[in-house]
Amino acid sequence: MPLTIYDTMAREKRVFEPADPKRVTMYVCGPTVYNYAHIGNARAAVAFDLLYRVLRYHYGDGHVVYARNITDIDDKIIKASQETGEPISAITKKFADIYREDMSALGVLAPTIEPEATGHVAEMVAMIEMLIHKGAAYEAEGHVLFAVDQYEKYGALSGVDRDEMIAGARVEVAPYKKSPADFVLWKPSNETEPGWDSPWGRGRPGWHTECSVMIEAKLGRTIDIHGGGQDLRFPHHENEIAQAACVHEGAPLARYWMHNGFLRMGSDKMSKSLGNVVLAHDLLKGWHGEILRWALLSAHYRQPLEWTEELLKQSKKQLDRFYRLLEEIEFTNETGAPPESIVLALGDDLNTPEAYAGLHELRDIASQMEDEARDNAITRLRNAGRLLGFFYEDPEVWAGRKIAGKASMTLEPFTSKGTGVTGPSPREIDALLIERADARKAKNFARADEIRDQLTEQGIVIEDGPDGATWRRS
Repeated sequence: MPLTIYDTMAREKRVFEPADPKRVTMYVCGPTVYNYAHIGNARAAVAFDLLYRVLRYHYGDGHVVYARNITDIDDKIIKASQETGEPISAITKKFADIYREDMSALGVLAPTIEPEATGHVAEMVAMIEMLIHKGAAYEAEGHVLFAVDQYEKYGALSGVDRDEMIAGARVEVAPYKKSPADFVLWKPSNETEPGWDSPWGRGRPGWHTECSVMIEAKLGRTIDIHGGGQDLRFPHHENEIAQAACVHEGAPLARYWMHNGFLRMGSDKMSKSLGNVVLAHDLLKGWHGEILRWALLSAHYRQPLEWTEELLKQSKKQLDRFYRLLEEIEFTNETGAPPESIVLALGDDLNTPEAYAGLHELRDIASQMEDEARDNAITRLRNAGRLLGFFYEDPEVWAGRKIAGKASMTLEPFTSKGTGVTGPSPREIDALLIERADARKAKNFARADEIRDQLTEQGIVIEDGPDGATWRRS
């Protein structure tokens, strides 16, 4: 079963053929660790985690090398240090650790390699020296800049016209540049800023330089797949391509380029600069990570996705239905081969809407069976979901009937650290809603009302609808 992916550079879907099936290489731009990641950042992590899982299925766990970097030197990090008074190392460690924890809660597997920019500055200096030697870069007022005119294919990935990007202020205009489109490879640092010694004075590398060097250092000159958000096509990925090609006599940086679409809040994309961000860290305080993952994968990864509370409610309802069926078989971490229908859907450029339809079909089939055939069908459903990164929770824990392997209805109280929000945990609320639904079905309305009142007193608003009840904290 072939795997096809949409190649941004080719502007079409292509059958994926790695240079070496025994060592499939993928690099995805990771976080700049100066603050919490918003849920739009998480979309890229989840989308490429799914690709990582699919590649491992096709080529074997030990034959896929996935690098996702940590940008731990950047002007935004320096600014955060200046504003808070915290050392840069403390800020980057704190937010790198939080990023890993939050992404893990979303079912994102740890990458094979996680290079940090500060660990490769010597290689960055060496690459810049080579670009100067080849005439592709020049020094000006303590800066080193890449001369875009020296790379004739500049703009091939993004399709951005150079005159239009200058007119649209997509580049920084500075007096020391030979051309407004030239971009910084190295910049000077003052006495209050972090810096490294170089032939051009004490300074630090530019962002685009960092990724180009880490790719070569960890994966090689030409990798199989380079991925990231759609907003990185220009200028970041365009600049990576130009640097690498000029250093390596035109050798391509990547054989396939993949980009995920924006997450939108209303008519705007979600971004820190617009101030319309929703932090993944905050969402995880009230929603199970699989619910967020389900929502993020509900649209095709290349398409825009509207982020709403209704999307989260619908995602929870769908997962609830799956978990009620999964509870009928013994929970285990072991996973068998997924059904062919799901493999085919994901093999078609990670077609998650089609894969979701396949999961619903498998659930419907299993629901109509009995005895051993039913158990086998539910197991197939679980295997299918796990290829997408779902169904790893114990169904009894999901339903709120136990925690940490303990069969008990007495659950730990929920506390949102640092927000002052306390009350029942999401799992406990779900368990009470199941009990309330059962009571209403049995016409025990007194008990149903008692549960509603109990939750209301604890700040939980219950909303009944045609597909069942949902809840939110008041």
